[in-house]
Amino acid sequence: MKLIVTNDDGIEAEGLQTLVRLASRWGEVVVVAPAEPQSGVGHQLTTDRPIRVDKLTEERYRIWGTPADCSRLALSCLASDGVWVLSGINHGGNLGVDVYESGTVAAAREAAIHGCKAIALSHYTAKGQAIDWPLAAARLQPILDKVLNETLEAGYFLNVNLPHPEHDRVRLETKYAPVDPSPHTTKFSRTGAGFLYTGIYQERGRQPGTDIDHCFKGHISLSKIAV
Repeated sequence: MKLIVTNDDGIEAEGLQTLVRLASRWGEVVVVAPAEPQSGVGHQLTTDRPIRVDKLTEERYRIWGTPADCSRLALSCLASDGVWVLSGINHGGNLGVDVYESGTVAAAREAAIHGCKAIALSHYTAKGQAIDWPLAAARLQPILDKVLNETLEAGYFLNVNLPHPEHDRVRLETKYAPVDPSPHTTKFSRTGAGFLYTGIYQERGRQPGTDIDHCFKGHISLSKIAV
């Protein structure tokens, strides 16, 4: 099975390297990832100019474009026999309405639009805590082992968010949850250059039983999202 790995943090990101090592358990891995960080670009696509592609090895391509560009190029030109697109592991959560802003999620959505099975993978980061990437991989392994061997109906992709609990237990409960529609807090402060966003991610509103609620409570959230 060929697995395409991409992200929005850039090809050198530690989360992507972690996902590549983990994904190699299930098949051949081809990396098609942005040359530079593209966090928050959403579902932007490059159609008005050529997209530079650097072939670093037979299984590693550096793309001077967006995460959605990476999925398009992978499935149409660079690894057209890919069975899954795995996007991540993002440095930070992609919960609730983040799914409309996230380049990580957009790469998975773009793949699903073109009929490829896809999953976005992110790691919520608690304030002041660093991510333990080997632990993150251990927590994701049973989820991917299950998901990658199941069918996924056309027109949908998966969105997974790891929590950031204070303990180091590997086995965490996975909660299947809808995406929370609650908006981010829109707080701004006036500066000499304009208005600076001052909302705090950890203080965002959330509804019981949704992806934000479960992840903030220390569970892994898993959502199936229509394209």
